[in-house]
Formats: sequence, C-alpha cells, structure tokens
Amino acid sequence: MSVPSGLRASGSSEVQEAARDAVRQWARSAAVIESVRKMESEPDGWGPAYVGLAELGIFGVAVPEAAGGSGAGFDDMIAMVDEAAASLVPGPVATSALVAVVLAADGHEELVPPLAAGERTAGLALTGNLAIADGLASGVLPAVLGGTADGVLLAPAPDGWVLVDCAEAGVAVEAKKATDFSRPWVTVTLHGAAVRPVGLPAPVIADLSVVTLSAEAVGVARWALQTAVEYAKVREQFGKQIGSFQAIKHMCAEMLCRVEQADVAVWDAAGCAQDVLANKGDSQQLSLAAAVAAAVAVDAAVANTKDCIQILGGIGFTWEHDAHLYLRRAYALQSFVGKPAVWRRKAAALTIGGIRRSLTIDLGEVESQRAEVAGQVAEIASAPKAEHQVRLAEAGFLAPHWPAPYGLGAGAAQQLLIDQELHAAGVNRPDLVIGWWAAPTILEHGTPEQIAQFVAPTLRGEIEWCQLFSEPGAGSDLAALRTKATRVDGGWKLDGQKVWNSKAQIADWAICLARTNPDVPKHKGITYFLLDMKTPGITVRPLREITGEEMFNEVFLDGVIVPDENVVGSVDDGWRLARTTLANERVAMAGGGTLDEAMESLLALIGDTELDAAQLDTLGAFVCSAQTGALLDLRTALRAIGGQDPGAASSVRKLVGVRHRQGLSEHILDYVDTHGAVESREMWLFMRDRCLSIAGGTTQILLSVAGERLLGLPR
Repeated sequence: MSVPSGLRASGSSEVQEAARDAVRQWARSAAVIESVRKMESEPDGWGPAYVGLAELGIFGVAVPEAAGGSGAGFDDMIAMVDEAAASLVPGPVATSALVAVVLAADGHEELVPPLAAGERTAGLALTGNLAIADGLASGVLPAVLGGTADGVLLAPAPDGWVLVDCAEAGVAVEAKKATDFSRPWVTVTLHGAAVRPVGLPAPVIADLSVVTLSAEAVGVARWALQTAVEYAKVREQFGKQIGSFQAIKHMCAEMLCRVEQADVAVWDAAGCAQDVLANKGDSQQLSLAAAVAAAVAVDAAVANTKDCIQILGGIGFTWEHDAHLYLRRAYALQSFVGKPAVWRRKAAALTIGGIRRSLTIDLGEVESQRAEVAGQVAEIASAPKAEHQVRLAEAGFLAPHWPAPYGLGAGAAQQLLIDQELHAAGVNRPDLVIGWWAAPTILEHGTPEQIAQFVAPTLRGEIEWCQLFSEPGAGSDLAALRTKATRVDGGWKLDGQKVWNSKAQIADWAICLARTNPDVPKHKGITYFLLDMKTPGITVRPLREITGEEMFNEVFLDGVIVPDENVVGSVDDGWRLARTTLANERVAMAGGGTLDEAMESLLALIGDTELDAAQLDTLGAFVCSAQTGALLDLRTALRAIGGQDPGAASSVRKLVGVRHRQGLSEHILDYVDTHGAVESREMWLFMRDRCLSIAGGTTQILLSVAGERLLGLPR
C-alpha cells in the first residue's frame, strides 16, 4: 500500500476531512435521527434524507466525471460512508454508493448517472441461490440490504455477480421488519428475471462490499465511544463524575482502542481497494485487508454499542435514547456481513496460504537522498560486525533524529529512509537501552561538559546505562519517590533504595532521581542526577526474574556523594526532565511487512497442520492484531512526516501491542511438543513477555492515562 505523506490525524486527507465535516454538519441540520425514529412506523421515510445526502455527492464521489460523478477515489467515498453511519443517516446509503462504484468500474455508463445523482437506489445481497440460464435468473436472495421495489441490486451468482432491476418482470420484493429499521431489508425472489452480468472479478466485488460496510461499522463504533465519553464527563454519582472512576475510564479506553484499530484497518483496506480499482493493486492483498477490516470493525461496532449502553446506565436502556438505534445498526451489520470469527478465519487461511500485506510509504523529496544513504550503509555493512556500532554512530545513522554531530537532525522521512536502507543491507541498529533515555535528556538539558563526556561514548557503546527511578513505594506513582539528596560541600549525598533497575549490575552510569526538597508538592523538589556506578556507597543486589535470569536489581544508596557537575538541569526540576525527550523524536516503522518475527515463527510451527475452526479463529485474531499494529505504526509515521501530533495511534499501539505479544507467545506453546511442560525457548519467551504489561507503564495505568489525556475524562 502506497500512501501520500500529507495525512491528517484521522488518516484522511484534507479533502476527506472536509467531506466528513460536510456530512456531519448536514446530518445535524437535517435532523436525521428524527427521520430514523419515524421509520419505525413509516418504513419509506428515508427519502428526504437520501435526497439531501445525494446533494452532497456521496453517491457519485468515486464515480468518474464522465458518468456524472466527482472523479474522486474509493477511499474518499469510504470516508463519507463512515461519517454517514456515525450520524445514522437512513436509507440505502452505503449500498447505493458501492453499486455506483462497481458499475462505473465495469463500464455500465448508462446505469451509473441515476445512481450517482441519487435518482435511483441500489441494494446488495451477499448470499443467495440464483440459477442463471440464457440471461434469466431464478432463485431467492434471502437478505438484501437496501433493496427496494423500484431500485436495482447487486447479487452473487454461480459465475460472478449480476445486476438485478427490481422493477422488471419476474422479480418479487418482500419487505421485512428489520431490527435496524433505519433502512430497507428485503427478500427478493426471481422467476426467470432478466439480469446483467457484472464483469469485475467476483472476489473483488465481494471485498469492495465488505470494506464499504466495515466503514459503516467504524462510524457506529466511533459514535458509541464519543457518546459514552461525553456522558461520563457530566454524569455524577457518589459526588463525582463517573468518568473519574477507573472502571468507566478503562471501558472508554478499551472502546478507543477498538475504534483506532477498526479505523486504521478500514483505512488500509480502502486504500488497497482504490489501488485495485485503478489496476495498480493486488487483489489477494485486498482480500486480506478486507478480511481484517471486517473482523475488527464489525467487532468494534457491536462491542462499543453494548459498552456505550452500559456506561449510559438506565438512560441507555430507554427507547428515547439513540443508543439502541446504533446497537441495532451494529447487529444488523454483523448479521449481514458475517460474524468477526468468519473473517478472522478467512484472514488466517489467506495468511497460511502465503498472503501478506505489504506496506510502503511515500517519502517525498527525501527519496533523492536514497542513493547516497545506500552507499554509506553499504560501506558499514562491509565492515566487521564488531565495528558496526561505531561506524553507525560516526555516520549519524545510529540516532539520526539527534542533532549533529551526534545525529543528523533528521526529520521523520529521512529517518525512515535510513531505516529502510539499514534493513535492506541487514545492518542491525544496536539497542542503547537506557542510553536512549539518558543521552537525549543530556543533549537537551545538560551542560556542554556533560554532553561532551557522555553522548558520543554512549553512541559508540562505551557507556552502559541503567535507570534509578523506581522505588519499593514508587513504581507507577514515580513522583512518590523517597530517595533523599542532602546538600554537602561541592555536591549532594544520596540515601535511599531503588528497585527494578535493569542492568544495574553491569552499568557504568545511572540516571537517578532523588528528592532535594521535601517541603514542596511531590512532583516538585526532585532533581535529575548522573551517578557513577563505581561510587562508594552503592550496593547492587540482583533479583532473579521468573525466567530464571538476573536482569533486574535493587540498588541501595548509602551516603553516595554526587558532585554538582553531575546534576542535569536545575535543582528541583528533575521531574520535568524525566518526562521529556528531544522534540524531534525517533520515528520507526516495520520493514514493509505486517507480521513480526514471532508471527512468522508461529506459522512455521503450524506448517502443514490442518487447523480446525477454533484454531483458525485464534490464528486469525493474531493476524488481525499484528496487521492493525503495523498499520498504527504506519499512521504514526505518516503523521510525523506531516508534522502532526501522533494522536491516539501511538498510545493505542502500546496497549494492543503488549496484548498481542503476550497472547502470541502463550499461543505458540500450543504448537510446541510439550505445550510448555518442559523448558524450551518458547516457554522462556512466554515467561519473559509477562513483563511487557508492567515495564514502561502497566496496562492498567496506561488505560487510565488514555482515558484522561486522549479522551479528556476527569482524574
């Protein structure tokens, strides 16, 4: 998938954002929800809303101008369908927009203009038992979404898809009392009815259909999230806004994770579909992207609408509130498209068959530097591996986002280009571990002497760092630290205990937080020290981890003297330093694929094993989480290139990424001979990965942070 570099926060272009806003504003002014409610007793009451939406151009947005459309892309249409669903616009909106695109792509010029103008409607069937002979069809289409007696519909047949005109002879349309009464749901019976074949490949039409309806699911899921959050901000119980309660906050954060994953999956599938329609894409990759989109988006719509009602409480259970209308839409979508498990199994089967999503990114003007960078990387690759770290540091490639002379001051696009060339040459960038935290802080806040002493040696691998932040009583609540720094001649005397300090037993230096002023609020009065680990008074005691290894440590500081020149920044300003990094942060993206090494290892273990439905479902879930994780990385990279805030994507990536890695390492044990009963590399990985939901911020704290900082819920 090749995407432009100028994406907005939602992953949409500025044109798409304008189109979304137009749909949103129109829906408010047109009071579409009132129209939906009237449709309970007046099933055909969607007409005025349909006409109004047609005037916005949704049905012709992806239709060529010669056929009466706007000539935009399928992905532009998807953005409008998403927004229309978020407003619950009634009528056969998504199906008409889809069929117009399919017919235009297949060259049915005479049929497209009325659809693009909103003068006719189109329905969609995904299943049926049509038999066709001499251009005449007979059979039953039990579930037609958006079908009307005077419209057309697209349906699958044994040799491809066909177009049915419901107003022609031999076609009987029977309206059903739909759970989602906001749009028509009919059964269509054909008795020797004339049909037109549609020449697009059957799998492509099926995938386009699924992507379109998955976009609706995203809109529904997003509405549910927004509604729940807004209510949680104002509803009070026990003297507090309910959004301040951890249980509510975590539910909302989980809803956010679902929306972000669903949104990015549909965004990817829409772009892939656009490439296929333009004869530039791979239809097999579209099938995988569509399967992942359906699995994730439909699940998000159903789960979020249920959670929304739960957060709303009693008011959410009333007919008067709109929540049940969205729940109805979500379940109707699931019934029509298929349950997520169906799509997870398809994603698994495609992956086992060797299909992988390939992600690329347009780096713009930076591409002109590729040959030069490739030449430099080739020189590094030709050197002995023992010299790679020093050579990477000298070239500025180890930390290209750092300022010269330590890096290149590289922007996001240049960083990604360097990463691509290193990956292509098989050159691995060494992990500085805590050095990635220490050196940027020194660069930004340290003295010239500190910068000269520490930054270049850190890059060259001459200094190993550890972090002395956490304490027995200050883990997630780091500002509660009690290690005391007392003023002495020429420096400070540190006394206290630190814990969970990786590599402290081998580190040369430490970054250490200690309290220099106990008489101010806990976030103040903390100072950032650089501590020589050979200083007298430091005792390091290794802690054995559940893997059996000793990487963690507890560190005792007993009268440790730190000279003034090893204070970074101002005294009492250490908390701010601990929370900041260089403004030009590291940007990274996987090397073009969506499955990581662990996923490929699992697939290798599975080999030719015949998986049952449950096993395929589980494997498909990991394919979906791996793919959406890679797409979140891509979206974050695109935002960085565009100079935009990373938004929710990076925070959600951390949460879903941890769950994916932990779940995957556990699932791999199912394919190991002893299933974990005997020590193995796979069992070690499972045990090791238990730290992922603790280190760097526990999952529960991160959910609270997401609720507060991303959704604006009260503390």
